[in-house]
Amino acid sequence: MKPTKKDQKKFDLDLQYGQIREDAIAEMLTGKKIEVKSERGMWMQTGNICIEYESYGKPSGIEATEADYWFHNLCIKDKIFCTLIFRVQDLKKLVKKLDNIKTVSGGDHNASRMYLVNIQKLFTTDVFKTFEELKND
Repeated sequence: MKPTKKDQKKFDLDLQYGQIREDAIAEMLTGKKIEVKSERGMWMQTGNICIEYESYGKPSGIEATEADYWFHNLCIKDKIFCTLIFRVQDLKKLVKKLDNIKTVSGGDHNASRMYLVNIQKLFTTDVFKTFEELKND
């Protein structure tokens, strides 16, 4: 079945949208600084990711990075299951606006402070609305 002109136009728009996103990913990997963090098995048990913001009383992690993008790998054993990607400036604002955000100590000598972010919570309507509001800041 041959596509109609209407279908072709929709395909062209979808293709253009996809190409813009492909270019954005290419730019992340070639023209910007990235910070890569990897979660091991604990995320599967708790449903949370940890985002460090302080160590030994000084800014670290999200509060000290000079990266443009934050890549957060979710690993199963030694393999990357998936990667969450955030613009650092958005992630910094988002974790501070999430309700029910928890902070925990961890790392060597429990000297690091981290935000516990529920993975499922990241994909809820209220977080999407908060993200949209960040775009207006």
